[in-house]
Amino acid sequence: MGRRKVVVTGAAGYIAERMLPALRERYDLTLLDIRTTDSGGKAVEGMIATDLLNRDRDAYRAYFRGADAVVHSGFKGTVHHKHTDFRKEVDNVCMCYNVYQTCVEEGVRRVVVMSSNHATDYYERLIWAEKMAFVTPDMVPLSDNFYGWAKISYEALGFVFATGAMNDGKKLENVQIRIGAPRETVVDNASPNDLKGMHRGLGAYLSTRDQVQLVVKSIETEHIEDENGVPFQIFYGISGNTHHFWSIANARRTIGYDPEDNSQIRFADKIAEVITAAREDDPEA
Repeated sequence: MGRRKVVVTGAAGYIAERMLPALRERYDLTLLDIRTTDSGGKAVEGMIATDLLNRDRDAYRAYFRGADAVVHSGFKGTVHHKHTDFRKEVDNVCMCYNVYQTCVEEGVRRVVVMSSNHATDYYERLIWAEKMAFVTPDMVPLSDNFYGWAKISYEALGFVFATGAMNDGKKLENVQIRIGAPRETVVDNASPNDLKGMHRGLGAYLSTRDQVQLVVKSIETEHIEDENGVPFQIFYGISGNTHHFWSIANARRTIGYDPEDNSQIRFADKIAEVITAAREDDPEA
């Protein structure tokens, strides 16, 4: 087949910005956002300003027409996941619905949604309290904040669309990626007095090239059906980190995700510095 047409929503945002160069090389992109400039105020080439919260889907459906896939990373921004506004997150869920329904109506095969690890925030409390050790995508998602609740809602709504029950049997293939920590600063503030905090940063790390690989394989893998034939998957968006506490086994198995980076290697010098300091503080360690 020729180059796929892929729509990227929220294309002026940070998550999309990390992968746009690689996606531009691979696909014919349609870039949608409420604004046409990036966070630094620089115009983004090819950006189309559109409001996906508009209930009148005719205002933007033409941008979805003929697309093979949509990468949905659009949302109304939040300052901090614990300080977000409930009604803003309801808007984000409504935007997700608009994207899903437009995809069905315009014959888009698959949507890849930028969900978040915050969909399972509650389990982290238990991990750091040493009451549990590991979280898998098939566990019931539980969050303790509105941002995480919205991501759970993205996923639950995506499953509805993947079954086809609300659209006369027409299934919208659906991949939800629970993005971890997509930044190179995950251990910048690591302290010998907070080794659990460092472990968290290392476990959640997602490199740019691993993000690109995960999204590309989520778009291109032919079959993503679950054991009941529903084309729906949830993957954790992290690199191949030694310190991981979220499972990526299903992403490896289903789409052949093979991360190239490991935070323990990437940040080895900083880790050594922190561990050395910790030993000096505790001579018996």
